[in-house]
Amino acid sequence: MSCQIKEAKFLTSAPSIKQTPPPTVTEVVFVGRSNVGKSSLLNSLCERKSLAKSSSTPGKTRLINFFELRVGMNGQDYSLRFVDLPGFGYAKVSKSMKEEWEESLTDYLLKRDAIRLFIRLVDARHDDLENDREVKAYLDEIKRPDQTILTVFTKMDKLKQNELAKMRAKFPEALFVSNLKQRGIAELRNQICERLFV
Repeated sequence: MSCQIKEAKFLTSAPSIKQTPPPTVTEVVFVGRSNVGKSSLLNSLCERKSLAKSSSTPGKTRLINFFELRVGMNGQDYSLRFVDLPGFGYAKVSKSMKEEWEESLTDYLLKRDAIRLFIRLVDARHDDLENDREVKAYLDEIKRPDQTILTVFTKMDKLKQNELAKMRAKFPEALFVSNLKQRGIAELRNQICERLFV
């Protein structure tokens, strides 16, 4: 059962829930630290080279970015949105901006009915950082019965084979991807479609 990307385009950026597009389409939210590789992963999943802009400055994304997709699966077409949240653990922002930012993200995560799937991204080389644990605890706490969380470890190509085997044993429910080597991307795409449309 494979999920094909028929169309993918940037929709809009929103600084707060008030400016977000109407929640009429199922949304998949990508959340992770600033340098975890969110933009590169979104581009790989959508099979577009520069759909999501990646920055050399971690934490540059300060808006909620929405991407409109049309996917094909089992002879059916479906609409969905990928939502790229600002990375956490960002460096140089003022305290007031950080508070404002966190408030708008919390509003979006708590009040958005369209969210059905959280993709929690973790750098495979650093699987036990405090802010990653905090995000996991927060998502577990706010998750509604109609929502699921999928943990995805990025940069798997940076691990040796024995390290990767240990990680897979430690996190059997998680998926492992490499944007650089394009490994695990199709599997993640299929998992997203299966969780939403099967």
